[in-house]
Parts: sequence; C-alpha cells; structure tokens
Amino acid sequence: MKKFFKVFFYITAAVYPVLIFTFLVVLKLPVRILSLCVIALAFAAFLSATGKKRNTEERAALDWKPLLSSAFFLAAGLFCFFTNQSIFLKLYSVVISATFLCVFGITLFLPPNIIFRFATLQDKSIKGSLAEKRIDSYCRKVTVAWCVFFICNGSISAFTAFCASDEVWSVYNGGISYVLMGLMFAVEFIVRKQVNKKMPQVYTISKFKVDSRPDDYVLCYEDTWSKGIYKTWRDFLADTAKMRAFINSSSLQEWILHCGDYWYFLCTFVALLQCRKTVLLTQNVTSEFIAEIKKPGVGFLTDQRVPDSSYIPDIIEKAAALSEERIRTVPVIDPDETKILMYTSGSTGKPKAVPQRMTEFEQDNAFVISKWGDEFLKRKLVTTVSQHHIYGFLFGISLPFACGVPFRRTRVEFPEEFEKLGDESYMIIAVPAFLKRTVEIEEKLDMKNPFIFTSGGVLLPEVAKKTDEVFGFWPVEVYGSTETSGIAYRQSKNGPEWTPFDNAKIRKGDDGCLVIVSPYIKDPAGFATADLVDVLVDGRFVMKGRSDSIVKIEEKRISMTEVENRLLQSGLVEDAKVVAMEDIRQYLAAAVVLNADGRKKFDGAQKLTINRYFHDYLMQFFENVVIPKKWRFVGSLPCDMQGKKHKEEIIALFAKPEKEKIDE
Repeated sequence: MKKFFKVFFYITAAVYPVLIFTFLVVLKLPVRILSLCVIALAFAAFLSATGKKRNTEERAALDWKPLLSSAFFLAAGLFCFFTNQSIFLKLYSVVISATFLCVFGITLFLPPNIIFRFATLQDKSIKGSLAEKRIDSYCRKVTVAWCVFFICNGSISAFTAFCASDEVWSVYNGGISYVLMGLMFAVEFIVRKQVNKKMPQVYTISKFKVDSRPDDYVLCYEDTWSKGIYKTWRDFLADTAKMRAFINSSSLQEWILHCGDYWYFLCTFVALLQCRKTVLLTQNVTSEFIAEIKKPGVGFLTDQRVPDSSYIPDIIEKAAALSEERIRTVPVIDPDETKILMYTSGSTGKPKAVPQRMTEFEQDNAFVISKWGDEFLKRKLVTTVSQHHIYGFLFGISLPFACGVPFRRTRVEFPEEFEKLGDESYMIIAVPAFLKRTVEIEEKLDMKNPFIFTSGGVLLPEVAKKTDEVFGFWPVEVYGSTETSGIAYRQSKNGPEWTPFDNAKIRKGDDGCLVIVSPYIKDPAGFATADLVDVLVDGRFVMKGRSDSIVKIEEKRISMTEVENRLLQSGLVEDAKVVAMEDIRQYLAAAVVLNADGRKKFDGAQKLTINRYFHDYLMQFFENVVIPKKWRFVGSLPCDMQGKKHKEEIIALFAKPEKEKIDE
C-alpha cells in the first residue's frame, strides 16, 4: 500500500500544473473542492513517507522529501479552502524552484557542492583521484548553472501565477519548464562527455591497457623537454613487447634489474612483471655486491657492460620486428601477486632484501597523487635520485607513469645541469645532499615555477632556505624508508613538525621511537623505527634524532647527533659525522668538513691545534669523557647516491694515516 501511495504521489506531483488547469479551467471545479483534493494529495505524500521502517538511518536519509511536500500541499490546500483563492495552488512551482535553489546554493558555501556529492556517490573512485579537484571545479560550475536555472524558472513561474492566465500558467509550469529542465540535462550531459575526455586519468603499472594513452602520447624525453627527443606510448608498447619476448625465451624465474636509463628501466621492469618474474632491484653493480645476490638460476638485466649479464640496449635494438598484434598484446599484471625484492645495504653494509609488491607501491602513490597531483601535471619530471631506491622508484618511475607526466630519461648528475632547465616547468625529485651541493655553487637559477621534493636524509633548514633562494621553491620533504615507504611530509619554512600521510597511523613507542601502522606494513602491530619523536595533540610529530645515535661512553649516555649539531652550530663546519669506535675502550670519533670560514680560520694550522679548538668548543656543552677523541678533517664525507653516510665508510677514514694538516 505504501508503494501505491508513493507512486501515486510522484505521478500526481509531476502533472500537478496540468491537473490544476484541468480542474480549474476545463471542469470549472470550485476552489474549495479542489483544495480538498490537494489536502488528499498531502495525505498521500505523508503515507508514502511513513509506514514500516527498516531502520532509523534509512528513515532519516530517504523520507524527508515527501514529508516536506506533504507539508506544502497541506498548507496550500488549507489556505485555499479557507480563503477560496487559487493563487496558493499555483505557487507550487515557485516553491519547488526556491527549495532547490536553497539546497543547491547552500552547498556552494558549505562544500562539497551537491553535484559533486552526487558524482562521488555514483563513482567512489573520484575521491582521492588525480582528477578530483578538476571534477569538483566542474561540478561547482554545474551547481551554479542549476542555481541560475532555478532563479529564472522560479521567477517566470511567479510571473505566470500572479500576472498571467491559468492557461499560460499551466502551459509553462506543466510543459515548458519541464522541457527547459530536460534541455539543461541534455546540454550538461554533452558538455560532461567533452570534459571527461580532457580529465587527467591515472593508469598505474598494474592497471594500464593498450589504449590507456594515445600512441603519440609522450612518456619520456632526453636532456631537456625543448630538445624534442621523445619516447611515446607506442614506443613503450613496442619496447616492452621486445623485452617480454626475450624474458620468456628463458626459463629463469628471478632477474636482477639495474638500469641507469629510466626508459630502459621502465620497459624492462614492466616486462618482468608481465612475465610474472621476481624482480631484484639493486642500487649498485659492483662485483662484490652482485656476488652476494646473484645465485645460480638468477638472470641479470642491465644497461651497463657488466660480466655475466644481458645488455638491455642490445636486446631492444637488435630484436626481430614484432607484429602489431604482439605489440598491442598487454598481459595482465596482478599487483597482489607481484614479487619485487628491493636491496639496500642495511646497517651492516651487506645486501638486505626488502620484499615489495605493486599493491603497496600504488597505494603510496595514490596519496601523493591526491595531494600533489595537479602540481605534477603542470610540469615535466626530472630527478637526481636512483630509481633502484624506493623514493626514486615511486617518484621517478611509478608515479609519473601513472599520471602520464613525461620524465627525463637520465637523472641529473651534476648541479650545473640545472642551468639548462629553464625551458619548461619542472618537477624536481632530489635528495638533501644534492640540493646542498647545488646551492653551494649555483647562484639564482632561471627556472620556471619549479616544484621540489626531497627525501633520503635530513634537509637542514639553512639548506632549505638557500634552495628557495636559488631555485625559487622551498622543498617539500618526505619522510620514509624502504621498509615503510612514505610516512609524512613537511615544508620546514612552516615549522619542524611532520604531517603523516593519510594512510599512515603513527604513535610513540615505549622506547620513545616512532611506530607506524599503514597498509604498506603487513604486521598489524606496525613497524618500529629507530627515530625518536614527540607526537603532538594534532597528530603531527617532531623528530628528535635516532635512537641508534645514542651510545654509552664510560657510563655516560650521549647522542652522537647532538655532538654533530653542536659542531655545525660553531659556524666553521659544513658537515660532520660522529661515530662510536671500539678499542681498549669505547670512544667517539668525528669526521668534519670545514666550511669557507673554517678553512680561512685554520689556514696553515697544525691539525693538533684544530683538534684542540673543537675540543674546547665542545667542552661548553659536554663532559670531557664524551668529547670525540679522534678527528679527521676532510674535503667531503663519503656518501651514497641518496646522500646517506654509512658508518663503515666513516670508520674507514680513521684507518688511514693521520695528516698533519687538513685536506683542502
């Protein structure tokens, strides 16, 4: 019965103007009799909104519309019954337009707008997508257009109610207004189709199809964008197919992959996943490192001339021509089934394999895309980072491929290369050490609206400030690791606090260290880092150094990071690394790089004099027992491609004979 009343109400409401015209003009029905019919319609609306309810939430969400309509019809019917005037019956269309105007208009000031809400209800993938902001902008324009329509329609309806004949009122409100509304829907549908074609689309490595991009879509460029040397979507399909053919010709299941060339890396990496192989990503190809991981039955694909390896450029360039059908056959990649081993040196200096999957990589990219996707789309991408490191892979390969952002084929190796990048707007993926090197030798660079991400180490505030002066952008720092992927971000000009990624939950462990829980981490208890933190009430956190930087020297606890920071604060030191040494007893040793002021101050001085100076300086802050007992003053500290300093390499500096004077 409830369904009958609901259907009856909606049909009657739709043809309401025609019914009023028929009863008033054609049948000459008295107003009071007609008002009783309207009151009956109000009861039908009320009955359609009441009855047996499945739950309170459904009642609140679905029944307010017929209840509101029943209240209006009841008020209109009673007013007309007691006044014997038909005008209130004819204001139905005006009230409807005014109601919709209020509903639509309010959401323009209390976002999200109503059209965007409808869109996200229909398509859940919009939230957090690359196109979310653009879709929201388009939906806002549509909402404004409907508000204008309701104003115009309501105004005309009011005019016909007060100033026009019943025939004109009926024709407009029962016919023309519906036609205009239909035209609005039709025009918006056509416009939406055109807008959708221009919306940026995300096609991840595990989800792309052969027609995801046009054949001439540029994925990669050489040197600078303006040179016009490009690799397209068609090239990607062809080169990936050639690599698949080679990989499938072998029975090997595991393959080491190391490519300095980003294009060769992308094509080979995708081909390995399509062939369902295990991919071993290594950060270097030194014979000792490779010997640790290249066991019998493991292949080796590289773009470098390394013994016992397959040379990727030859594979692609010398491959037999493939049919169009083979080129356009794209095997499915199941992100959950991908097997990727990302090798790091770990804390021991020996290769440490960290298992990864595309599932987590792409979840990590999803947050970055939702946060900074528009910034990527405005620029071409260039990186100083190795793609074999998780930061370089996510930001230099996986993310630009998903967004369709053209990336440079080779990484920037020297600061001077930035001088050539004034032809286009670039997204720069860097590490703190490289930024530091660049701002030390470069003046103000002529770059167009750059955007800089940095990760892989600590970016000192003074280096961040200098980066802004040289590049014209204050870097966005990303905190994370191979084990955890991205965790948090900050721009230090806004303070030292880190803001966690939306998919990362953080807390302070019993030992004072940061604990992370995220989809990237399989252990439900989370991953315990060695980073000491203070967690703020708003969910952000402040780093306080590394727990593994705290050592006991003759029963005195001392933070090696604090000693390093005090040396940097002297105004004479550019870089410093303090390590704990073991001999008959444990003691600290410091490797120091003097800045220009330091070199000037100690020009020609004996090393013993310099040692004594810094010893006395540190005595202001520490007890004598914990002050470094050995010193090395060098031109630069050894670090890897990501700018990280490894303990073993620092300790090795102290195995060399001590010089009487400092290195230049």
